[in-house]
Parts: sequence; C-alpha cells; structure tokens
Amino acid sequence: MKTKYIFGTLFCGMLAFGFSSCDNDEFLNVDQYNIIPQSQMYENDENAKTGLNGVYDMMYPNGAYNGDWGFKPNLFTGCHPTIDTQATGWDKDWNSQNWNPSSNELLSGWKHVYAAICRANDYLAGLEASESVSAPVKAKLEGEARALRGFFYHWLGTTFGRVPMLSTGENYVNTPQKARAETYVEMWDVIIDDFQKASELLDWEPQDGQYGRATKGMALSYLADCYMWKAYRLTSGANGQTQDEAEAKNCYSLAEKALEQVLNSGAYELNRSFTTNWDPASAWGKEAIWVEQLDEGSNWSSWGDLTSNINLKWYVACPENGGWGSLFLSWEWWSAYEKGDKRREGSACTGAVGKIHPDSLAFYPEYEDWYVESVYGKNPYLQEVLGASKGDATMTRQFHFFNGEYAPSIWSMKLWRTASADFNSWGAGLWSSAPIYWKRFSNVMLDYAECRFAQYGGDDAKGWEQINKLRQRAFGKLEDGHEAELTAKFLPFYNSFANFMITSGQRSAADIDANRTEYPIPFGSYVDEVADAKTYYTALVAEKGFTSPVWKVAVNEERRKEFNCEWCLRPDMQRSNYMEDHVLHNYPKRDNANLINIPWTNRSYDYNELRMDMPIPQDEINKNPLCDQNPAY
Repeated sequence: MKTKYIFGTLFCGMLAFGFSSCDNDEFLNVDQYNIIPQSQMYENDENAKTGLNGVYDMMYPNGAYNGDWGFKPNLFTGCHPTIDTQATGWDKDWNSQNWNPSSNELLSGWKHVYAAICRANDYLAGLEASESVSAPVKAKLEGEARALRGFFYHWLGTTFGRVPMLSTGENYVNTPQKARAETYVEMWDVIIDDFQKASELLDWEPQDGQYGRATKGMALSYLADCYMWKAYRLTSGANGQTQDEAEAKNCYSLAEKALEQVLNSGAYELNRSFTTNWDPASAWGKEAIWVEQLDEGSNWSSWGDLTSNINLKWYVACPENGGWGSLFLSWEWWSAYEKGDKRREGSACTGAVGKIHPDSLAFYPEYEDWYVESVYGKNPYLQEVLGASKGDATMTRQFHFFNGEYAPSIWSMKLWRTASADFNSWGAGLWSSAPIYWKRFSNVMLDYAECRFAQYGGDDAKGWEQINKLRQRAFGKLEDGHEAELTAKFLPFYNSFANFMITSGQRSAADIDANRTEYPIPFGSYVDEVADAKTYYTALVAEKGFTSPVWKVAVNEERRKEFNCEWCLRPDMQRSNYMEDHVLHNYPKRDNANLINIPWTNRSYDYNELRMDMPIPQDEINKNPLCDQNPAY
C-alpha cells in the first residue's frame, strides 16, 4: 500500500475495540494522525473514506499486535512448511512440523488479524446505519471493507482451518467468546459472501485513483481462491468432514468464472521481465493485483516506525553481509529449475560455493548447470560480494552457512535488493522499499489452469496454455527485443543506489559501479526455445516418481519457481492437495551423516497433512472456552 495515498489515519471509535479475546494492555498505544470522532465518521463522504483508513492501516505491521506482520508469521506459515525456504535456530521448527499452540508467531498473527476484522466489523456496522454518506460512495466503501475483512479471514482460514467468525458489529468486547465455525464449508461460505459482494460493488480501477485500495480484480481473485479452498475441504482436505465431489467440481467451475473475468479484464498483464516485479520502478505495475507496498520515498527511518520495523532486507540478507538469517532457500529448490529459467537468478543469489564454479579446483561437473555468473557469490543488485569481510574463511564458500547450525547458502533477492543490510542496520539505515505481493497476475493464471484441469482433465488445452505463457516469460522470451527500453526503465535506481553508497562513504568507487549500462540480471532470453510444459513435466513425473497427475505437478512446480518467498506458496500447494507429494519426493528422508559435505536437506520427520492446519494459539483456547483445538494438537 502507498502510505501517502490512504494510510496513516485512525479514528477514535476504533480505539475502544477489543482485538482478541486475549487481553492486550498496549492496545491504546497506537500512532494517531488525523483523528475523527466516531460521531462524525459517517457525516459525509470524505469522513467515511478517512474512517476506512483505520482498517487499511492493519495491512501494515502494528506494534500493539504484530510488529512483523507482512514477514512473520507469514513466512513461517506461508513458506517454511514447504521446506523450500529454511531457517536456523528456533525458527527451524517451521521446517519440520514442530510448531505448537504456544508458538508466539501464531498468537501475534492471530491478534493482528482479529484486530483488523473487529475494525472492519465496526466500520461496516456504522456505514450501514449512516444516512449521510452518498449511495455511490457508500457502496464502494462497503465493497472495500468487505474485501479487507475477507482478506484477513482468508489468512485465518488458510492458516488455522476453522476459526471463530465474528460478524458485522461483533468484536471481542461485545462478543468475548465465540465458537469456531462448525465446518470448513460453513466458514468458507461466509468469506465467499464477502468477496462476492465486494466484486459486485467495486470497479477495476481503485476508488479515487488511489493505488492500495481494494478493487474488483482483487475481490474476484480471492473469491476464486476461496472457492478452490472450499473444493479442497470438500474432498481430500476435509479431515474427516462431509465430502462432496460434485459440489467440489461446482466450486472449481465458479472459481474459473471469476478468474476468467480477471484474465479478460485488460486491467492486468505480466511484466515483461519476471525479476523487475521487485524493482521500485515497477511499484503497482499491471501484474500487481494485491500488494503491500512498503515505500516511504527516500526517507531513512528508525526502529519505532512500523513500516520500517519489518525491515525485510535485514531479515533476509546474508548474515555475513549484515543480515539476521531468518530466510535461506534450499538447494533442492535451486536445482529444480531448467537451464535458462531466469526466475531462479532473478529470485536468489548464492554464496561463493566452489563446487558450482567451473574455475574452482573443487568444481563438481554435475553442478555445471547451476553456475550463473551474474549471481555467483554476490548480490548483483547491490554489487555486494557475499561474505567478503571474512575473506577465504567465509562459510558461504561451503554449501551451508554456519550460524550455530548449517543452512543453505542461498538468499532471496526479491526482498534484499534495494538497500544494503550492512548500512547502519542497527541505527538509521532501516528503510528499503519492498513489495509484499499477496496476489499477482501469475497467481490468477496458475489458479485458472488448475480449475480447468480439475474439471476437464489433464489434456485441457486452456490450462496448458496458461502455464506455457508463464514459462515464456520465465525464460526471458517477453524481454527479447525490448532490452533497451527495459534497461532504461529499471537500471537507473540501481546506479542511483550505487552513487548513494559512494557519496555517503559506505563504499568506494573502486568496488561499486554507479555507471552500469546493463541491468543486474541482463535482459533477453538464454535459450532458443522453451520446452513445452506438458512434455517437460511428463518426463519429470517419470524421473522423480510423483504420484500426482502430470497437470498437478506442473501447476505446483511452477508455483515453486514463481512464488518462492511469497506467502501464497504453502496455501496454494496445500489446497491443490500437492504438499505431501512435494515433501516426499522433493525432500526425501536422508541420513544426516556428513551433512556439511552435501547440499541436500535432511528431512527426518514424517509428513502429516493434519498439521497443515496450524494450532489455534493456546492463549486463545485459555481465554475463549468456546473455541476448541485442531485435531493434530
């Protein structure tokens, strides 16, 4: 979201809300900018618009509930269970299904999201009662508030399974105790209703041209997502509840219709280059359907500012370059790409690992396809050599970085590319612009493909068409012939960053170039022809022994390549009923002997689908006796 457009305004009525059945002594300690008394909130159109900012404000981290919302718990529940993203220390429990009802990340996320839902409920109740807000504006504001409430309920439903469903006007002050929805279907029908009504009330363009507001495209994309979750719960994901194959197929049909509207709207399209989605020059590009845009212009900030408190580049950067070490990517993920697929190099960089450098004495020929000069041993966007301060002693030269424990020496460049983590990370140098994508156009394309296959079988041409379109972009085919215009648009920021590092005395002109003429990941395709998706994945199924049909492997392996370090990955793979196949075949159990000498992940646990519904936080169970626990806990 863009702060300068719609955020930063809270209103008095919201300050009295209870945000969870769990008491929170700090809930009044919130920043206040333009306070509107509750009695005046619905007196006219402008006041009503300003009032809704109190709900939008919860898209950002909030120190009273979860100062890390947007990174934690989203990474821990949305990516780590796939094992494609990994962690060390206490965070590693999220890679081995060892989370539990006392996990703090779950409780803080629960509090944050219910705070947002309570705000939306009270806002909708007040808006409905108002006779002063004009009908057209009232309709749009209702649509936005429903879409926001649906978004937060969607996170709860995809994270915890069945949850208490507070209705319009209900919050944890007037409704301190409430049971969970009796069935998954009952819960998803409530969320579907919000997105359905929002899609009818909203336009393709945001209200008042303010990017960051919910739109028809956002509502339809999530509406389809919800139908697909309902279908999953009606079949293999029902965990013992009533199953209905016919209704599940109908859900896929309804989802397809919603997605088709988005695909054909003309409001969205793929960026020509996959990697530029995370560049400042691409903020709110046509691929973005729903995104939290952490952007404060050129302002350096401090620990007290909520948008900086999330501090993504510090969390995800290589620890020897000033990072914290919350996020690593696996070598299984790195090796899953076909040669020439630019999504890998556009997503991550590796340490200077001798075994994958052709000039190294330690080079193993079987890793030849892994070597890519642009990302070998450095972050090309920041021109930072990984582990440079350690010289030959750096552990990034091995397959695993040692930080108390071994972890893959691969780091995300989606979230670590616009500012150095080494620049005064503990002081004023916190800010870096970064988009947190919740929905991109590529999400819609793969969801549409899945809906087609689920209804019409693995030979459906429309399904394969979407996957092949996405693969053309992945291999740089949409960049061909447009290299000059893309470079002119996206390179200037990185030269500007390099110049800032030189003029601020952080780097010398000898080791950082402020006059590059080529984008960090050069534009243009690396291959003459992109392999047909069905042909490629048919061979992959035979090679790896997946038990899922070819189409399901194709959809979800493309998700792995497209959405690494995006919080939709685990939820999308789960509702596709692919998680178990993925874990068993991409991360087979291994002997942990000589782990330092091999790149592969050591999975020691048996996958349990029931644990994909995270445990209801124990604090909530204690304070809301009507709320029961999930069966796996």
